[in-house]
Amino acid sequence: MDYILCIETSTTNCSVAVAKGSEIVNLEEDYNTTYSHAEQLHNFIDKVVKEAGLSLKDLSAVAVSMGPGSYTGLRIGVSAAKGLCYALDIPLIAISTLQSLALQVEDQDENYVIPMIDARRMEVYSAVFSSDSNKQVRETKAEILTDTSFLPFLTDKKVYFIGNGVDKYTTICTYSDAVFITNKLPSAKEMGVLSYAKFLNKDFEDVGYFEPYYLKDFVAG
Repeated sequence: MDYILCIETSTTNCSVAVAKGSEIVNLEEDYNTTYSHAEQLHNFIDKVVKEAGLSLKDLSAVAVSMGPGSYTGLRIGVSAAKGLCYALDIPLIAISTLQSLALQVEDQDENYVIPMIDARRMEVYSAVFSSDSNKQVRETKAEILTDTSFLPFLTDKKVYFIGNGVDKYTTICTYSDAVFITNKLPSAKEMGVLSYAKFLNKDFEDVGYFEPYYLKDFVAG
């Protein structure tokens, strides 16, 4: 059986899981409002692997959340993933952070899911996905929220907004078909299905050259 280590560090949630095929068998995460990645990530990796009854040598691949999201968080996660792939000589799989976040919405009807990750002030990273197939129907971009944001989608079908950028939009969105799902962050829990599909298709990254999808240049706080 193929075991994939899944690493998610794009926001404040430091999240690690082991997937057996597409099924998550062990999960460890620090779901809070502070960044603990530097302190917790390698401890979480050791813990989920051991509690799954495995060693690192049993892993078939490492999947990492590629962004967009926190510059520092992404760098920590990707560096750890690449180091493991080098050491174990196994493939690296990159997972879209927003696509993974969109999977937290459970709706099999043909509606829309718009995952949002906070990008400071009134700006968010977002994309649009179909709720029934998780297919991306609008590109990923950084955008400043206004009362007309996502207008073509809001006038068509029900739209679910999810992620740590949602609170910003609730203050200016007045459309009745908008559903706001708050207090949700990307998690390694949703990476199993996406990473295993890529594993079967041998959709791997070049470990030496892969970089996170920052979307915007780093700005020091």
